[in-house]
Amino acid sequence: MPLVRISLIKGKPRDHVRAISNSVHEALVEAFKVPADDRFQLIEQRDRDDFIYDPGYLGVERSDDLVFIHITASDWRDLPTKKAFYKTLVAKLVESPGLRLEDVMIALAPNRREDWSFGRGIAQYVEDAG
Repeated sequence: MPLVRISLIKGKPRDHVRAISNSVHEALVEAFKVPADDRFQLIEQRDRDDFIYDPGYLGVERSDDLVFIHITASDWRDLPTKKAFYKTLVAKLVESPGLRLEDVMIALAPNRREDWSFGRGIAQYVEDAG
């Protein structure tokens, strides 16, 4: 179960934000093989003064259309799967809502299966989920 935080500068139309959300989820289903109903996202729109980034870090020219995508997910995926996910996600965001390749920043935060509780105070991913 990935938990996704999507952050961007305030002012984009609702359909633009929804397209980002949908593209992120589609990439997770396609490249990370998460179930289609495993969708948990927090979308944060920030004032420009509260959205700080370097526009040229590592030679990538970013604009104020930059989107931060922070994903907390179990740590069992290998490097090739993660790389495929990055490419899939960026391609989907270029297609819809039309972001530039340079305006997508992705950070994965791995954790273990026992670090999740989906409710009722139970660690559902652990064998003895009691």
